[in-house]
Amino acid sequence: MKRRVDPITMQVIRYAMEQIADEMGYTLVRTSRSTIIKEIMDITCAVFDEQGQTIAQAHHAPMLLTGFEITMKELVRRFRPETLHDGDIIVCNDPYMGGQHIMDLMTISPVRFKGRLIGFVANLAHQQDMGGSAPGGVAGGMTEIYQEGLRLPMVKLYKKGVEDQEIMAIIANQIRVPHVTIPDIRAQVSCNFVGIRRLKEVFAKYGPEVVRGCTRMLLDYSESRIREGLKRLPDGDFMGEDWIDNDGVTDKPVHIQVNIHKRGDKAVVDFEGTDAQVRGNINCPIATAYAAVYYTMIAVVDPHVPPNSGCYRPVKIEAREGLIVNPRLPAPVAARTNCSQKIVEAMMKAFAGIAPDRVMAGSHGQITTCAFSGYHPRTGKRFVYTDIQGGGAGGRWCKDGRDGQDSHLARFMNTPIEAAELEYPVRIERYEFMTDSGGAGRFRGGLALRRDVRVLHENMMLARYSDRQEFPPFGILGGKDGQKGRLVLNPGTPQERRLKAKGLEGLQQGDVVSMQVPGAGGYGDPLERDLAQIEADVRDGKVSVEAARRDYQVVIDPAGLRVDLDATKRLRQGA
Repeated sequence: MKRRVDPITMQVIRYAMEQIADEMGYTLVRTSRSTIIKEIMDITCAVFDEQGQTIAQAHHAPMLLTGFEITMKELVRRFRPETLHDGDIIVCNDPYMGGQHIMDLMTISPVRFKGRLIGFVANLAHQQDMGGSAPGGVAGGMTEIYQEGLRLPMVKLYKKGVEDQEIMAIIANQIRVPHVTIPDIRAQVSCNFVGIRRLKEVFAKYGPEVVRGCTRMLLDYSESRIREGLKRLPDGDFMGEDWIDNDGVTDKPVHIQVNIHKRGDKAVVDFEGTDAQVRGNINCPIATAYAAVYYTMIAVVDPHVPPNSGCYRPVKIEAREGLIVNPRLPAPVAARTNCSQKIVEAMMKAFAGIAPDRVMAGSHGQITTCAFSGYHPRTGKRFVYTDIQGGGAGGRWCKDGRDGQDSHLARFMNTPIEAAELEYPVRIERYEFMTDSGGAGRFRGGLALRRDVRVLHENMMLARYSDRQEFPPFGILGGKDGQKGRLVLNPGTPQERRLKAKGLEGLQQGDVVSMQVPGAGGYGDPLERDLAQIEADVRDGKVSVEAARRDYQVVIDPAGLRVDLDATKRLRQGA
Protein backbone atom coordinates (compact mmCIF):
# COMPACT_ATOMS: atom_id res chain seq x y z
CA MET A 1 0.00 0.00 0.00
CA LYS A 2 1.35 3.38 -0.98
CA ARG A 3 1.65 5.76 1.95
CA ARG A 4 0.58 9.35 1.68
CA VAL A 5 1.00 12.60 3.57
CA ASP A 6 -2.18 13.40 5.51
CA PRO A 7 -3.07 14.43 9.08
CA ILE A 8 -3.58 10.85 10.25
CA THR A 9 -0.24 9.64 8.90
CA MET A 10 1.36 12.77 10.34
CA GLN A 11 0.16 11.82 13.81
CA VAL A 12 1.43 8.28 13.35
CA ILE A 13 4.85 9.63 12.37
CA ARG A 14 4.74 12.08 15.28
CA TYR A 15 4.22 9.35 17.87
CA ALA A 16 6.81 7.13 16.20
CA MET A 17 9.36 9.92 16.56
CA GLU A 18 8.41 10.57 20.17
CA GLN A 19 8.72 6.86 20.90
CA ILE A 20 12.22 6.88 19.41
CA ALA A 21 13.23 9.72 21.74
CA ASP A 22 11.69 8.00 24.76
CA GLU A 23 13.32 4.66 23.95
CA MET A 24 16.66 6.42 23.67
CA GLY A 25 16.10 7.81 27.16
CA TYR A 26 15.19 4.42 28.62
CA THR A 27 18.36 2.97 27.10
CA LEU A 28 20.47 5.73 28.62
CA VAL A 29 18.96 5.29 32.09
CA ARG A 30 19.34 1.49 32.02
CA THR A 31 22.97 1.51 30.87
CA SER A 32 24.42 4.39 32.93
CA ARG A 33 26.47 4.18 36.13
CA SER A 34 25.80 7.42 38.00
CA THR A 35 22.78 8.04 40.20
CA ILE A 36 22.25 11.44 38.60
CA ILE A 37 21.34 9.69 35.34
CA LYS A 38 19.85 6.37 36.41
CA GLU A 39 17.90 7.73 39.42
CA ILE A 40 17.43 11.50 39.04
CA MET A 41 17.12 11.19 35.23
CA ASP A 42 18.87 14.48 34.49
CA ILE A 43 18.69 13.76 30.77
CA THR A 44 16.80 14.38 27.58
CA CYS A 45 16.74 12.95 24.06
CA ALA A 46 15.48 14.30 20.75
CA VAL A 47 15.08 13.60 17.03
CA PHE A 48 15.85 16.19 14.34
CA ASP A 49 15.44 16.54 10.58
CA GLU A 50 18.39 17.02 8.24
CA GLN A 51 18.24 20.81 8.77
CA GLY A 52 18.59 20.41 12.53
CA GLN A 53 14.97 21.28 13.36
CA THR A 54 13.53 19.49 16.40
CA ILE A 55 10.92 16.96 15.35
CA ALA A 56 10.30 15.12 18.62
CA GLN A 57 11.46 15.32 22.21
CA ALA A 58 11.48 12.74 24.96
CA HIS A 59 9.34 13.29 28.04
CA HIS A 60 12.22 14.32 30.23
CA ALA A 61 13.65 17.69 31.31
CA PRO A 62 12.19 20.65 29.32
CA MET A 63 15.14 22.81 30.44
CA LEU A 64 17.51 20.75 28.33
CA LEU A 65 15.52 20.83 25.10
CA THR A 66 15.64 24.15 23.31
CA GLY A 67 19.38 24.37 23.78
CA PHE A 68 19.52 21.86 20.95
CA GLU A 69 17.98 24.49 18.69
CA ILE A 70 21.10 26.65 18.92
CA THR A 71 23.48 23.69 18.99
CA MET A 72 21.97 22.06 15.92
CA LYS A 73 22.12 25.26 13.89
CA GLU A 74 25.79 25.54 14.80
CA LEU A 75 26.42 21.88 13.95
CA VAL A 76 24.74 22.12 10.53
CA ARG A 77 26.82 25.22 9.83
CA ARG A 78 30.08 23.55 10.83
CA PHE A 79 29.65 20.11 9.25
CA ARG A 80 28.77 19.63 5.59
CA PRO A 81 26.48 16.63 4.95
CA GLU A 82 29.19 14.75 3.05
CA THR A 83 31.46 14.89 6.14
CA LEU A 84 28.88 13.19 8.36
CA HIS A 85 28.90 9.39 8.29
CA ASP A 86 27.01 6.51 9.83
CA GLY A 87 28.44 5.84 13.27
CA ASP A 88 29.74 9.37 13.85
CA ILE A 89 29.16 10.70 17.37
CA ILE A 90 29.73 14.42 17.88
CA VAL A 91 30.14 15.60 21.48
CA CYS A 92 29.85 19.11 22.89
CA ASN A 93 29.21 20.69 26.28
CA ASP A 94 30.05 24.32 25.54
CA PRO A 95 27.46 26.68 27.09
CA TYR A 96 28.53 29.29 24.53
CA MET A 97 27.65 26.95 21.67
CA GLY A 98 24.08 26.16 22.64
CA GLY A 99 24.95 24.08 25.69
CA GLN A 100 23.59 24.38 29.20
CA HIS A 101 26.52 24.08 31.61
CA ILE A 102 29.70 22.06 31.41
CA MET A 103 28.23 19.13 33.33
CA ASP A 104 25.63 18.60 30.60
CA LEU A 105 27.29 16.66 27.78
CA MET A 106 25.53 16.39 24.42
CA THR A 107 26.12 13.52 22.02
CA ILE A 108 24.75 14.04 18.49
CA SER A 109 24.63 11.50 15.65
CA PRO A 110 23.87 12.00 11.96
CA VAL A 111 21.50 9.44 10.45
CA ARG A 112 21.86 8.37 6.82
CA PHE A 113 19.39 6.33 4.79
CA LYS A 114 20.28 4.95 1.36
CA GLY A 115 23.35 7.17 1.32
CA ARG A 116 21.55 10.42 2.13
CA LEU A 117 21.48 12.43 5.36
CA ILE A 118 17.94 12.22 6.72
CA GLY A 119 18.31 13.71 10.19
CA PHE A 120 20.00 13.51 13.57
CA VAL A 121 19.41 11.95 16.96
CA ALA A 122 20.90 13.40 20.12
CA ASN A 123 20.86 13.19 23.85
CA LEU A 124 22.05 15.31 26.74
CA ALA A 125 23.02 13.98 30.18
CA HIS A 126 24.41 15.53 33.34
CA GLN A 127 27.76 13.92 34.02
CA GLN A 128 28.85 13.19 37.59
CA ASP A 129 32.11 15.09 37.10
CA MET A 130 33.79 16.95 34.25
CA GLY A 131 36.80 18.28 36.14
CA GLY A 132 37.18 21.87 37.26
CA SER A 133 37.86 23.35 40.67
CA ALA A 134 34.89 21.77 42.46
CA PRO A 135 33.99 18.07 42.60
CA GLY A 136 30.85 17.56 40.55
CA GLY A 137 31.14 21.05 39.08
CA VAL A 138 28.25 22.41 41.14
CA ALA A 139 29.88 24.79 43.62
CA GLY A 140 28.61 28.34 43.69
CA GLY A 141 31.00 31.25 43.68
CA MET A 142 33.24 30.30 40.75
CA THR A 143 34.16 33.38 38.71
CA GLU A 144 35.28 32.04 35.30
CA ILE A 145 34.01 29.23 33.15
CA TYR A 146 37.54 27.84 33.05
CA GLN A 147 37.10 26.90 36.72
CA GLU A 148 34.00 24.86 35.95
CA GLY A 149 35.54 21.95 34.06
CA LEU A 150 36.58 20.57 30.69
CA ARG A 151 34.72 22.49 27.95
CA LEU A 152 34.48 20.47 24.75
CA PRO A 153 33.81 22.04 21.34
CA MET A 154 32.02 20.06 18.65
CA VAL A 155 34.35 17.12 18.03
CA LYS A 156 33.79 13.63 16.70
CA LEU A 157 34.27 11.25 19.61
CA TYR A 158 33.28 8.35 17.35
CA LYS A 159 34.17 8.22 13.67
CA LYS A 160 32.21 5.70 11.59
CA GLY A 161 31.44 3.74 14.74
CA VAL A 162 34.99 3.68 16.10
CA GLU A 163 35.80 5.45 19.36
CA ASP A 164 38.58 8.02 19.19
CA GLN A 165 40.70 6.74 22.05
CA GLU A 166 42.89 9.85 22.15
CA ILE A 167 39.93 12.18 22.76
CA MET A 168 38.49 9.78 25.33
CA ALA A 169 41.87 9.66 27.07
CA ILE A 170 41.96 13.47 27.24
CA ILE A 171 38.51 13.47 28.87
CA ALA A 172 39.45 10.70 31.31
CA ASN A 173 42.63 12.53 32.30
CA GLN A 174 40.72 15.66 33.36
CA ILE A 175 38.02 14.19 35.59
CA ARG A 176 37.91 12.79 39.12
CA VAL A 177 35.73 9.74 38.48
CA PRO A 178 36.60 8.36 35.03
CA HIS A 179 35.35 4.93 36.16
CA VAL A 180 31.86 6.52 36.27
CA THR A 181 31.94 9.31 33.69
CA ILE A 182 33.48 7.34 30.82
CA PRO A 183 30.90 4.51 31.06
CA ASP A 184 28.17 7.15 31.25
CA ILE A 185 29.46 8.76 28.05
CA ARG A 186 29.43 5.35 26.39
CA ALA A 187 25.86 4.91 27.64
CA GLN A 188 25.00 8.14 25.82
CA VAL A 189 26.62 6.71 22.69
CA SER A 190 24.63 3.47 22.94
CA CYS A 191 21.49 5.56 23.38
CA ASN A 192 22.24 7.30 20.07
CA PHE A 193 22.81 4.02 18.27
CA VAL A 194 19.32 2.91 19.34
CA GLY A 195 17.90 6.16 17.96
CA ILE A 196 19.75 5.74 14.65
CA ARG A 197 18.38 2.24 14.18
CA ARG A 198 14.82 3.22 15.03
CA LEU A 199 14.81 6.30 12.79
CA LYS A 200 16.03 4.24 9.85
CA GLU A 201 13.21 1.76 10.49
CA VAL A 202 10.63 4.55 10.24
CA PHE A 203 12.12 5.76 6.95
CA ALA A 204 12.21 2.21 5.61
CA LYS A 205 8.56 1.61 6.51
CA TYR A 206 7.03 4.86 5.28
CA GLY A 207 9.55 6.11 2.73
CA PRO A 208 11.61 9.33 2.81
CA GLU A 209 9.07 11.49 0.99
CA VAL A 210 6.21 10.59 3.30
CA VAL A 211 8.30 11.02 6.46
CA ARG A 212 9.66 14.39 5.32
CA GLY A 213 6.22 15.56 4.27
CA CYS A 214 4.68 14.49 7.57
CA THR A 215 7.39 16.12 9.67
CA ARG A 216 6.94 19.39 7.77
CA MET A 217 3.21 19.15 8.40
CA LEU A 218 3.88 18.39 12.08
CA LEU A 219 6.02 21.51 12.52
CA ASP A 220 3.36 23.63 10.81
CA TYR A 221 0.67 22.04 12.99
CA SER A 222 2.49 22.95 16.20
CA GLU A 223 3.08 26.47 14.94
CA SER A 224 -0.62 26.91 14.10
CA ARG A 225 -1.69 25.71 17.55
CA ILE A 226 0.57 28.19 19.31
CA ARG A 227 -0.67 30.99 17.06
CA GLU A 228 -4.30 30.09 17.75
CA GLY A 229 -3.60 29.98 21.47
CA LEU A 230 -1.97 33.41 21.37
CA LYS A 231 -4.98 34.84 19.53
CA ARG A 232 -7.19 33.87 22.46
CA LEU A 233 -5.15 35.97 24.88
CA PRO A 234 -5.56 39.77 25.14
CA ASP A 235 -3.07 41.95 23.31
CA GLY A 236 -0.82 44.16 25.37
CA ASP A 237 2.50 44.57 27.15
CA PHE A 238 2.98 42.65 30.37
CA MET A 239 5.86 42.65 32.83
CA GLY A 240 6.94 40.24 35.54
CA GLU A 241 9.99 40.26 37.79
CA ASP A 242 11.79 38.14 40.34
CA TRP A 243 15.04 38.17 42.29
CA ILE A 244 18.03 35.87 42.71
CA ASP A 245 19.36 36.03 46.28
CA ASN A 246 22.96 36.69 45.22
CA ASP A 247 25.64 35.49 42.83
CA GLY A 248 27.66 33.51 45.37
CA VAL A 249 30.47 36.11 45.36
CA THR A 250 28.71 39.15 46.81
CA ASP A 251 25.47 39.45 48.81
CA LYS A 252 23.84 41.78 46.27
CA PRO A 253 20.45 40.58 44.94
CA VAL A 254 20.12 40.13 41.17
CA HIS A 255 17.04 41.41 39.34
CA ILE A 256 15.27 39.44 36.61
CA GLN A 257 12.66 41.22 34.48
CA VAL A 258 10.65 39.70 31.65
CA ASN A 259 8.59 41.86 29.29
CA ILE A 260 5.99 40.17 27.10
CA HIS A 261 4.66 42.08 24.08
CA LYS A 262 1.72 40.16 22.65
CA ARG A 263 0.06 41.14 19.37
CA GLY A 264 -2.40 38.87 17.61
CA ASP A 265 -0.81 35.50 16.94
CA LYS A 266 2.75 36.61 17.78
CA ALA A 267 4.69 37.55 20.88
CA VAL A 268 8.03 39.19 21.60
CA VAL A 269 9.75 38.54 24.92
CA ASP A 270 12.59 40.81 26.01
CA PHE A 271 14.67 41.20 29.15
CA GLU A 272 15.13 44.96 29.39
CA GLY A 273 15.40 45.84 33.06
CA THR A 274 17.28 42.63 33.87
CA ASP A 275 20.66 43.01 35.54
CA ALA A 276 23.93 42.59 33.69
CA GLN A 277 26.00 39.42 33.99
CA VAL A 278 27.67 38.90 37.36
CA ARG A 279 30.97 37.55 38.65
CA GLY A 280 29.46 34.45 40.21
CA ASN A 281 28.28 31.44 38.24
CA ILE A 282 24.53 32.11 38.28
CA ASN A 283 24.76 33.54 34.75
CA CYS A 284 22.34 31.86 32.37
CA PRO A 285 23.44 30.80 28.86
CA ILE A 286 21.11 32.02 26.16
CA ALA A 287 20.02 28.45 25.35
CA THR A 288 18.71 27.98 28.89
CA ALA A 289 17.01 31.39 28.80
CA TYR A 290 15.29 30.31 25.56
CA ALA A 291 14.19 27.08 27.25
CA ALA A 292 12.62 29.01 30.13
CA VAL A 293 10.71 31.34 27.82
CA TYR A 294 9.47 28.65 25.44
CA TYR A 295 8.55 26.32 28.29
CA THR A 296 6.37 28.98 29.91
CA MET A 297 4.82 30.04 26.62
CA ILE A 298 3.81 26.49 25.80
CA ALA A 299 2.55 25.86 29.35
CA VAL A 300 0.32 28.94 29.29
CA VAL A 301 -0.74 29.08 25.63
CA ASP A 302 -1.22 25.38 24.76
CA PRO A 303 0.28 22.81 27.13
CA HIS A 304 -0.78 19.88 24.93
CA VAL A 305 0.90 21.02 21.69
CA PRO A 306 3.52 18.65 20.25
CA PRO A 307 6.78 20.31 21.38
CA ASN A 308 9.03 20.87 18.38
CA SER A 309 10.67 23.67 16.41
CA GLY A 310 7.30 24.77 15.04
CA CYS A 311 6.24 25.91 18.53
CA TYR A 312 9.01 28.47 18.62
CA ARG A 313 8.23 30.29 15.37
CA PRO A 314 5.53 32.68 16.72
CA VAL A 315 7.70 33.78 19.68
CA LYS A 316 10.69 36.06 19.29
CA ILE A 317 13.18 36.42 22.14
CA GLU A 318 15.36 39.50 22.53
CA ALA A 319 18.19 39.45 25.06
CA ARG A 320 21.15 41.78 24.75
CA GLU A 321 24.56 40.20 25.09
CA GLY A 322 26.02 41.02 28.46
CA LEU A 323 22.82 40.53 30.44
CA ILE A 324 22.75 37.76 33.00
CA VAL A 325 20.45 35.87 30.59
CA ASN A 326 22.96 36.13 27.72
CA PRO A 327 26.42 36.45 29.24
CA ARG A 328 29.70 37.00 27.46
CA LEU A 329 32.59 34.55 27.65
CA PRO A 330 34.22 33.79 30.09
CA ALA A 331 31.29 34.31 32.47
CA PRO A 332 30.71 31.19 34.62
CA VAL A 333 27.32 29.48 34.29
CA ALA A 334 27.30 26.28 36.37
CA ALA A 335 24.51 27.49 38.70
CA ARG A 336 22.37 28.79 35.84
CA THR A 337 19.21 27.22 37.24
CA ASN A 338 19.12 29.92 39.92
CA CYS A 339 18.44 32.31 37.03
CA SER A 340 16.43 30.23 34.56
CA GLN A 341 13.86 29.22 37.17
CA LYS A 342 13.35 32.91 37.98
CA ILE A 343 12.62 33.62 34.31
CA VAL A 344 9.72 31.18 34.50
CA GLU A 345 8.49 32.67 37.76
CA ALA A 346 8.64 36.20 36.32
CA MET A 347 6.70 35.11 33.23
CA MET A 348 4.05 33.49 35.43
CA LYS A 349 3.65 36.83 37.19
CA ALA A 350 3.37 38.61 33.84
CA PHE A 351 0.64 36.23 32.62
CA ALA A 352 -1.28 36.22 35.93
CA GLY A 353 -3.18 39.39 35.05
CA ILE A 354 -4.48 38.13 31.70
CA ALA A 355 -4.67 34.36 32.14
CA PRO A 356 -5.12 33.67 35.87
CA ASP A 357 -6.53 30.21 35.18
CA ARG A 358 -3.36 29.16 33.35
CA VAL A 359 -0.64 30.13 35.81
CA MET A 360 0.50 29.07 39.25
CA ALA A 361 1.86 30.88 42.27
CA GLY A 362 5.58 31.01 42.92
CA SER A 363 7.25 27.61 43.13
CA HIS A 364 10.53 26.84 44.86
CA GLY A 365 12.13 28.65 41.93
CA GLN A 366 15.61 27.10 42.17
CA ILE A 367 17.37 23.75 42.33
CA THR A 368 19.26 22.78 45.46
CA THR A 369 22.25 20.84 44.15
CA CYS A 370 24.81 19.39 46.54
CA ALA A 371 27.84 17.31 45.53
CA PHE A 372 29.44 15.20 48.27
CA SER A 373 32.85 13.87 47.28
CA GLY A 374 35.79 11.99 48.69
CA TYR A 375 37.40 8.54 48.62
CA HIS A 376 35.17 5.57 49.26
CA PRO A 377 36.34 3.63 52.35
CA ARG A 378 35.40 0.29 50.79
CA THR A 379 36.97 0.67 47.35
CA GLY A 380 39.50 3.45 47.84
CA LYS A 381 38.19 5.06 44.64
CA ARG A 382 37.12 8.66 44.28
CA PHE A 383 33.37 9.23 44.32
CA VAL A 384 31.03 12.15 43.64
CA TYR A 385 27.49 11.91 44.97
CA THR A 386 25.29 14.62 43.45
CA ASP A 387 22.02 15.12 45.31
CA ILE A 388 19.40 17.35 43.65
CA GLN A 389 16.30 18.57 45.45
CA GLY A 390 13.47 20.69 44.08
CA GLY A 391 10.80 21.89 46.49
CA GLY A 392 7.15 22.91 46.54
CA ALA A 393 5.08 23.71 43.47
CA GLY A 394 2.82 26.77 43.46
CA GLY A 395 -0.89 26.71 44.11
CA ARG A 396 -3.10 26.75 41.00
CA TRP A 397 -6.50 28.18 40.16
CA CYS A 398 -8.27 24.88 40.77
CA LYS A 399 -6.05 22.82 43.05
CA ASP A 400 -3.20 22.87 45.55
CA GLY A 401 0.41 22.87 44.52
CA ARG A 402 2.19 19.53 44.44
CA ASP A 403 4.08 18.73 47.63
CA GLY A 404 7.81 18.10 47.42
CA GLN A 405 7.97 17.75 43.65
CA ASP A 406 10.17 19.47 41.17
CA SER A 407 8.06 21.81 39.10
CA HIS A 408 9.32 23.98 36.26
CA LEU A 409 11.96 23.14 33.66
CA ALA A 410 13.82 20.28 35.31
CA ARG A 411 11.16 17.77 36.43
CA PHE A 412 13.86 15.61 38.03
CA MET A 413 13.24 12.47 40.00
CA ASN A 414 14.80 12.05 43.45
CA THR A 415 17.62 9.75 44.47
CA PRO A 416 16.02 7.06 46.66
CA ILE A 417 17.56 6.70 50.11
CA GLU A 418 18.47 3.09 49.41
CA ALA A 419 20.30 3.97 46.18
CA ALA A 420 22.36 6.71 47.85
CA GLU A 421 23.31 4.60 50.87
CA LEU A 422 24.15 1.59 48.70
CA GLU A 423 26.68 3.45 46.58
CA TYR A 424 28.12 6.18 48.79
CA PRO A 425 29.42 6.50 52.41
CA VAL A 426 26.41 8.51 53.58
CA ARG A 427 23.27 7.92 55.62
CA ILE A 428 20.00 9.75 54.97
CA GLU A 429 18.68 10.44 58.45
CA ARG A 430 15.63 12.53 57.59
CA TYR A 431 13.58 12.84 54.42
CA GLU A 432 10.26 14.49 55.06
CA PHE A 433 7.76 17.18 54.21
CA MET A 434 8.09 20.39 56.22
CA THR A 435 4.93 21.48 58.02
CA ASP A 436 3.71 25.02 57.18
CA SER A 437 6.18 25.43 54.30
CA GLY A 438 3.43 25.88 51.70
CA GLY A 439 1.92 29.35 51.43
CA ALA A 440 -1.69 29.74 52.53
CA GLY A 441 -4.33 30.39 49.90
CA ARG A 442 -7.63 29.27 48.51
CA PHE A 443 -5.35 26.64 47.07
CA ARG A 444 -2.29 25.96 49.18
CA GLY A 445 1.27 26.06 47.94
CA GLY A 446 3.16 22.77 47.84
CA LEU A 447 5.21 21.70 50.85
CA ALA A 448 8.99 21.81 50.94
CA LEU A 449 11.27 18.87 51.63
CA ARG A 450 13.93 18.37 54.26
CA ARG A 451 16.72 15.89 53.57
CA ASP A 452 19.47 15.38 56.16
CA VAL A 453 22.62 13.62 54.92
CA ARG A 454 25.22 12.32 57.40
CA VAL A 455 28.70 11.72 55.99
CA LEU A 456 30.28 8.47 57.18
CA HIS A 457 33.87 9.01 56.10
CA GLU A 458 36.51 11.60 56.81
CA ASN A 459 37.75 14.43 54.61
CA MET A 460 34.75 14.78 52.34
CA MET A 461 33.91 17.91 50.35
CA LEU A 462 30.58 19.63 49.92
CA ALA A 463 30.02 21.70 46.77
CA ARG A 464 26.63 23.32 46.42
CA TYR A 465 24.35 25.94 44.96
CA SER A 466 20.78 26.85 45.86
CA ASP A 467 18.57 29.92 46.16
CA ARG A 468 15.25 31.30 47.51
CA GLN A 469 16.81 31.80 50.93
CA GLU A 470 16.28 35.58 50.92
CA PHE A 471 13.23 36.05 48.64
CA PRO A 472 10.35 33.67 49.43
CA PRO A 473 8.21 31.88 46.83
CA PHE A 474 5.48 34.40 46.09
CA GLY A 475 1.74 33.98 46.49
CA ILE A 476 -0.61 35.41 43.86
CA LEU A 477 -4.14 36.81 43.78
CA GLY A 478 -4.21 37.11 47.57
CA GLY A 479 -2.25 33.95 48.36
CA LYS A 480 0.54 34.07 50.93
CA ASP A 481 4.23 33.47 50.33
CA GLY A 482 5.79 30.06 50.88
CA GLN A 483 8.66 29.23 53.20
CA LYS A 484 12.21 30.20 52.24
CA GLY A 485 14.91 27.56 52.00
CA ARG A 486 18.12 27.10 53.96
CA LEU A 487 21.13 24.81 54.34
CA VAL A 488 22.22 23.87 57.86
CA LEU A 489 25.30 22.02 59.07
CA ASN A 490 24.79 19.76 62.09
CA PRO A 491 21.25 20.93 62.97
CA GLY A 492 20.12 20.61 66.59
CA THR A 493 23.65 20.32 67.96
CA PRO A 494 26.03 22.80 69.63
CA GLN A 495 27.91 22.83 66.30
CA GLU A 496 24.86 23.94 64.31
CA ARG A 497 25.80 26.45 61.63
CA ARG A 498 23.89 28.05 58.76
CA LEU A 499 25.66 27.43 55.45
CA LYS A 500 25.79 29.88 52.60
CA ALA A 501 23.49 28.93 49.76
CA LYS A 502 26.38 28.71 47.31
CA GLY A 503 29.89 27.53 48.09
CA LEU A 504 32.50 24.81 48.65
CA GLU A 505 33.87 23.51 51.93
CA GLY A 506 35.18 20.47 53.77
CA LEU A 507 33.19 18.03 55.90
CA GLN A 508 34.32 15.75 58.68
CA GLN A 509 33.13 12.26 59.50
CA GLY A 510 29.80 12.46 61.31
CA ASP A 511 28.77 15.88 59.96
CA VAL A 512 25.13 16.26 58.92
CA VAL A 513 24.07 18.50 56.03
CA SER A 514 20.40 19.46 56.23
CA MET A 515 18.90 20.54 52.91
CA GLN A 516 15.71 22.43 53.76
CA VAL A 517 14.42 23.51 50.38
CA PRO A 518 11.89 26.28 49.68
CA GLY A 519 8.16 25.67 49.66
CA ALA A 520 5.71 27.44 47.33
CA GLY A 521 3.20 30.27 47.30
CA GLY A 522 -0.53 30.03 47.71
CA TYR A 523 -3.17 30.94 45.10
CA GLY A 524 -6.13 33.12 46.09
CA ASP A 525 -7.52 34.41 49.36
CA PRO A 526 -6.85 31.97 52.26
CA LEU A 527 -10.25 32.86 53.77
CA GLU A 528 -11.90 31.27 50.73
CA ARG A 529 -10.31 27.88 51.34
CA ASP A 530 -12.72 25.07 52.08
CA LEU A 531 -12.76 24.31 55.83
CA ALA A 532 -12.66 20.56 55.16
CA GLN A 533 -9.41 21.01 53.24
CA ILE A 534 -7.87 22.97 56.10
CA GLU A 535 -8.93 20.30 58.57
CA ALA A 536 -7.45 17.59 56.34
CA ASP A 537 -4.18 19.52 56.05
CA VAL A 538 -3.91 19.77 59.84
CA ARG A 539 -4.71 16.09 60.34
CA ASP A 540 -2.08 15.18 57.71
CA GLY A 541 0.56 17.36 59.36
CA LYS A 542 0.83 19.70 56.40
CA VAL A 543 -0.48 22.72 58.33
CA SER A 544 -0.07 23.25 62.06
CA VAL A 545 -2.91 24.21 64.41
CA GLU A 546 -1.16 27.55 64.92
CA ALA A 547 -0.82 28.26 61.20
CA ALA A 548 -4.46 27.37 60.59
CA ARG A 549 -5.41 30.06 63.06
CA ARG A 550 -2.86 32.62 61.88
CA ASP A 551 -3.14 32.23 58.11
CA TYR A 552 -6.69 30.94 57.61
CA GLN A 553 -8.45 32.27 60.73
CA VAL A 554 -9.65 28.77 61.43
CA VAL A 555 -9.72 27.33 64.95
CA ILE A 556 -8.78 23.66 65.19
CA ASP A 557 -9.53 21.66 68.31
CA PRO A 558 -6.04 20.32 69.21
CA ALA A 559 -7.48 17.21 70.84
CA GLY A 560 -9.61 15.91 67.98
CA LEU A 561 -8.04 17.95 65.17
CA ARG A 562 -11.47 19.07 64.03
CA VAL A 563 -12.61 22.55 62.98
CA ASP A 564 -14.34 24.39 65.82
CA LEU A 565 -17.03 26.14 63.77
CA ASP A 566 -18.25 28.43 66.52
CA ALA A 567 -14.76 29.56 67.54
CA THR A 568 -13.84 30.04 63.87
CA LYS A 569 -16.90 32.23 63.32
CA ARG A 570 -16.02 34.38 66.34
CA LEU A 571 -12.40 34.70 65.20
CA ARG A 572 -13.39 35.80 61.70
CA GLN A 573 -15.88 38.29 63.09
CA GLY A 574 -13.14 39.78 65.24
CA ALA A 575 -14.80 38.81 68.49
